[in-house]
Amino acid sequence: MPVELDLSDLLTMSLNDLGLSSDVLLWKAVLLTVISLLVGVLGGFVGLALGTIRLPAMLLFGIPAPIAGGTNIMVSSLSSLSGSIRHWKAGRVDMRIVIVMGAPAFAGAFLGGFASGIIHEGVLLFLAGLLVLWQGIEFVVIYRNRVKSGQSASPLFGAGLEGSKGLFTKGRISAEAGIGFGVGLLGGSVGLILGSIRLPALVRVLKVDPRIAAGTNLFIGFFMGTIGWVGHATQGKVDYPLLIFMGAFAVVGSWYGAKLTGRVNLNTLILVMGFVLVVVGLLLAYRGIVPLM
Repeated sequence: MPVELDLSDLLTMSLNDLGLSSDVLLWKAVLLTVISLLVGVLGGFVGLALGTIRLPAMLLFGIPAPIAGGTNIMVSSLSSLSGSIRHWKAGRVDMRIVIVMGAPAFAGAFLGGFASGIIHEGVLLFLAGLLVLWQGIEFVVIYRNRVKSGQSASPLFGAGLEGSKGLFTKGRISAEAGIGFGVGLLGGSVGLILGSIRLPALVRVLKVDPRIAAGTNLFIGFFMGTIGWVGHATQGKVDYPLLIFMGAFAVVGSWYGAKLTGRVNLNTLILVMGFVLVVVGLLLAYRGIVPLM
């Protein structure tokens, strides 16, 4: 005879009851999967993994912090991979940037793992949050000023960024490499990809089209996330059933979001980037200040 389930049964059913090795309640897994899909769409669109948004949701639903961190960073990596493939096919991944900024970031992340604990994680997260918040506000303010001046159809960060392949002078390359290493070092120390710091730097320093910055940043984020995930996996700090659900839907969302990037006005993309950076900055600062209180 078929088994009848009432609402109370559904609310108390866990993934374990379905034969999966996870204690997460089914309804929580479903909601987190939906959140992962929506975050994936937004992240693929603006060129960020946005694990900083996904992680608080996991913690809010009672996932232990070490498990949430290990699961989230791989979901971020899978989301970045999906979005970057779509961007690659559209010609929005620049391998020169991957070498200039990505390689130093990988080295920095590796060293950052050993440097964790030297400075309180809360201080690092708070400062990173303020930096991202400032950049987000700046994006929004520049957009507003351009619209008020009647130039809303023009590129936002100086003339000629629409379709710009970037300015690769020695000074700019050195600056970008230094930023990449610094962001990698910070990210390795706190266990985050921190693409929210890399993305504005690509636009401001190398003067590349924000669409190319978005695609390339996701590409770098995939490798950063995978490197970070290995450490969590070796310590057993990953909920694999939840990773599969959230990861699969994040992949779909990021692919669709990346598809939207090439269809919108450049000004719209910059404005959305600004708002997303503001939210991420506030979340980072909050995560940093709580342990210090």
